[in-house]
Amino acid sequence: MKRHEPRAQFTPWQEIGAVRSFQSVPDHLGSGTRGASMTGDENDEDRLFEEAADLAIRLQNEPASPVAHELVQQWRARGPAHEAAWAEVAEIRGMAGKVFQDRRDAAAGEGMSRRKVILTGLAGFAALGAGAIYGPDLLLRLRADQVTTTAELRKVTLADGSVVTLGPDSAMRSTFTPAFRHVELLAGMAFFEVAPDAARPFRVEVETLTATALGTAFDVSRDAGSLTVSVAHGLVEVAMPESPLAQAQRLAEGDWLALDDGEIELGKRDASQIAAWRDGFIVADRETVSSVVARIARWKSGRVVIADAGLGAGRISGVFDLTDPLAALEAVVQPYQGKVRRISPWLTVISSI
Repeated sequence: MKRHEPRAQFTPWQEIGAVRSFQSVPDHLGSGTRGASMTGDENDEDRLFEEAADLAIRLQNEPASPVAHELVQQWRARGPAHEAAWAEVAEIRGMAGKVFQDRRDAAAGEGMSRRKVILTGLAGFAALGAGAIYGPDLLLRLRADQVTTTAELRKVTLADGSVVTLGPDSAMRSTFTPAFRHVELLAGMAFFEVAPDAARPFRVEVETLTATALGTAFDVSRDAGSLTVSVAHGLVEVAMPESPLAQAQRLAEGDWLALDDGEIELGKRDASQIAAWRDGFIVADRETVSSVVARIARWKSGRVVIADAGLGAGRISGVFDLTDPLAALEAVVQPYQGKVRRISPWLTVISSI
């Protein structure tokens, strides 16, 4: 278990100048004319991109099939829009190929099988054809009481008077009885302002982690496999069976706890920085690049993919402005020479090449 000593306290507005000094990544892979609203042309672009991705996956799975090659040629010949969509997919495949070659080279030195490396790479590309592009999926929506979309913040007043601020691309459901109050965070992030009720503990469940409070305010998030609990005021008890948190850990005002790959990290920060995302900032303290990217990506339309696992495992600290998510992503990966590429309106790829 790692414990971070308190750092010099700072507020988002003291740090934001450094973040804004990073320039937005040029949209050199797009047309330069795509807006934020969804028009008929953009619907056509998305449809053609999906068709091109499906054909690319078929070609990838059947490289020796003349039928697959003929289908691709006929589809591309339908017009310039089809050819442009194919070019975008080819860009992804080409970039992924470089990353996968680096992985093959690294794997050769580590004794990994070539099959394992290739299957790992193909799984990421195949996700494009599986529809894993937008927010919570249909099953998640069916389970949830509340679901938010990209960049949406929603305040929800629960039956007991507690107030939840649900972050973007997030989902939750609640169950209240005379004996207990239970909220399950199914995806994303949420800030809980708990109404006091000593007779009914307030429990928030994230996967198998449980945070229990009486009268308090705290933040819970799940990002790229990392679970985080931060306390604005009051006390929260955090527990997780069959983990280093099997024995519950008590957190007080300003305390934060992160569980990532079975390892616990503890730290302390100014309470004003907790759930700063409500004010348009992400505060990170030696968090993994992948978890910070996942958090920022909730403010950006489409899906953000890190193509290099090594890049995602790096650690980063800082305050990131959510008014320009692309610039924030660039600021996160810049210390590791990462590159942010907007492939299409619904896909952004981050890599070290």
